[in-house]
Amino acid sequence: MGESRLGTVGALSLSVVSSVSIVICNKALISTLGFTFATTLTSWHLLVTFCSLHVALWMKLFEHKPFDPRAVMGFGILNGISIGLLNLSLGFNSVGFYQMTKLAIIPCTVLLETLFFRKRFSRIIQLSLIILLFGVGVATVTDLQLNVLGSVLSLLAVFTTCIAQIMTNTIQKRFKVSSTQLLYQSCPYQALTLFITGPFLDGLLTNQNVFAFNYTPQVLVFIVLSCLISVSVNFSTFLVIGKTSPVTYQVLGHLKTCLVLAFGYVLLHDPFSWRNILGILIAVVGMILYSYFCLVDNQQKATEASAQLLQVKESESDPLLSAENGTSIADPGAPKAPVWSLKKDFEA
Repeated sequence: MGESRLGTVGALSLSVVSSVSIVICNKALISTLGFTFATTLTSWHLLVTFCSLHVALWMKLFEHKPFDPRAVMGFGILNGISIGLLNLSLGFNSVGFYQMTKLAIIPCTVLLETLFFRKRFSRIIQLSLIILLFGVGVATVTDLQLNVLGSVLSLLAVFTTCIAQIMTNTIQKRFKVSSTQLLYQSCPYQALTLFITGPFLDGLLTNQNVFAFNYTPQVLVFIVLSCLISVSVNFSTFLVIGKTSPVTYQVLGHLKTCLVLAFGYVLLHDPFSWRNILGILIAVVGMILYSYFCLVDNQQKATEASAQLLQVKESESDPLLSAENGTSIADPGAPKAPVWSLKKDFEA
């Protein structure tokens, strides 16, 4: 139990550190050096991740475990499409509306898991999520300029992202594969999807050609650094969703948003207001409440499962309880009821 909890904390910490690091690296690459081809860059991230995992497999650091190829292909392509749609959403909407799109992923995921997986979220966990979303909204959402195309793209981005993250958790548990094994098998499909569509999407959003860009040594250094950090980002994403849940991963994502905002204010002297500070504080309160009540909920479920297991063992060992539960322990010499009579009683 302790090792499992330590592994979860390690996965969460790795996800936060790597994601904040790659945001800082990409901020320098896009804002300072003018490399604005986000979708193409993401395809390179996935390609480097696959190559790194292939080397790790060659070194026998993990075991290759093939499973349903159609599930892997569908999952990989869906993941690639969701990334492309999120980038398009940012390109065709204001920053404020894009933040609202990201906020909508949590309630959408909760709704889908409740409807299709019959997962139950307690009232107190729902309340903590509302507090979290309110805080992130206050800190990040500024303007809400609506347009039809941008709204449709945002809806598609939210839906595909939710499905992809739920599938990440479901596939790992259903086929009993690790996050590394799933990432290794799905990476080529994600990379290929974005590698084909990336230059077109980036050209549509930036009016520039990624292949005609001036790749100076400084730009190349930051691209390589971004790709190396992405290995940790992609791995930790699958690791966190596999060990926790898609909702917890989204909560963690909003923590990263708050950390990036705080980092920009403290070290890069980005413009900041009391509204940003208030929003971050409210979001942190929501995240603490969510983490605490999830822990309590998991402990309660573990206690109930232990109690049920103990009750089953006691019923198996107690002859009287076994008799009441329908287990025959009667004297072998006692007369037995006819089979037809038992069938009739059962059917009635």
